[in-house]
Amino acid sequence: QVQLVESGGGSVQAGGSLRLSCAASGYTYSGYMGWFRQPPGKQREGVAAIYTGRGDTYYADSVKGRFTVSQDNAKNTVYLQMNSLKPEDTAMYYCAASGTYGAGWPPLRDFSYNYWGQGTQVTVSS
Repeated sequence: QVQLVESGGGSVQAGGSLRLSCAASGYTYSGYMGWFRQPPGKQREGVAAIYTGRGDTYYADSVKGRFTVSQDNAKNTVYLQMNSLKPEDTAMYYCAASGTYGAGWPPLRDFSYNYWGQGTQVTVSS
């Protein structure tokens, strides 16, 4: 079974940076890995995704140019580098894996994923 564990969340001032990590185990399919976030009282939204087989990346318009998703196959880990953070980036961030052949598209929609981590909180203060 695929298991995902997020880490790296915390509190940072506006303009600062954080790097989130998602350690995956039991992930043998070279599928999609996504990052989602849910601010309090708001809908969950896709932030970024990567197709691990080719390295293709996808970003929400709100984070383009500020966030970068990457992978380290040796560590079986996916990262989300977040720069120039804004208060509106405050949310619970979740890592997700498609996990199944044929899943993962479109990559920034939650129904494209079958496995989810427990989440890590990111708080950006002004």
